[in-house]
Amino acid sequence: QVQLVESGGGSVQAGGSLRLSCAASGGTFIRYDMGWFRQAPGKEREFVAAVKRSGGSTSYSDSVKGRFTTSRDNAKNTVYLQMNSLKPEDTAVYYCAADVASPFGRISNTAGAYDYWGQGTPVTVSS
Repeated sequence: QVQLVESGGGSVQAGGSLRLSCAASGGTFIRYDMGWFRQAPGKEREFVAAVKRSGGSTSYSDSVKGRFTTSRDNAKNTVYLQMNSLKPEDTAVYYCAADVASPFGRISNTAGAYDYWGQGTPVTVSS
C-alpha cells in the first residue's frame, strides 16, 4: 500500500510563503503522478496542482497559477508545493495524492483519478 504523509502546513500572514512536503512510501514513487488538492470549510475538495511522474510536466488550477509551484525529488520519494503570495482564500486543508496508474502524456486534475491520499496538512492565511 502507498502511504503519503504531508507536512509543512501552518499559519502565515497574507503575502507570505509556505512549502508543503509529501513523503511517499510503500510503492514505486517514480511510477506515480502526484497531485495536490485542498478543501476549505464548507467546500468540496478542489484540485490545486500536479506533477507527472517524470517531473517534466506540471498542471495548476487558475486560482493558484503564478503563485504556487509543485515539484518532486524522486530520489527522496517526496513531492513539494511551494506556495507564495498567499491569500486568505488559500486557507484550507491541503492533501497530496498519488495516481498509481497515471495516463501517458497528460495529468489528471480530478480527485477520482487518484488512488492514495495523505491525511492532509492545514494552512491558514490571515489578512
